[in-house]
Amino acid sequence: MVERGEKELIIPFDIILLLFVLICAIAAITVRDLLSAVMILGAYSFFMCLIWAQMGAVDVAFTEASVSAGVGTILMVAAISKTTRRSKD
Repeated sequence: MVERGEKELIIPFDIILLLFVLICAIAAITVRDLLSAVMILGAYSFFMCLIWAQMGAVDVAFTEASVSAGVGTILMVAAISKTTRRSKD
C-alpha cells in the first residue's frame, strides 16, 4: 500500500519522466541528422523503460531496455553507418 508521503514523491518524478519523453519525441522528429535521431530515440526508449519500471511492470521495462534501447539502437546505428549521404545539408 502506498502511503501519502511516498505518493507525493512519485508524482514529480512521473512528471519529469513524461517531460523527458515528450522532449525526446519532439526532438527525434525535428532533427535533420539521422544519427542524432537514432540516439534521441535510444534516449526515448530508456526513459520509457524508467516509466515502465516505475509503474511496476519490470518485465516490460527489461524488454524495453534490452530490445529497443539496446539492440534496436545498435542495429539502427549500424544501418546508418552503411549508408552514404547524397546531398550536403
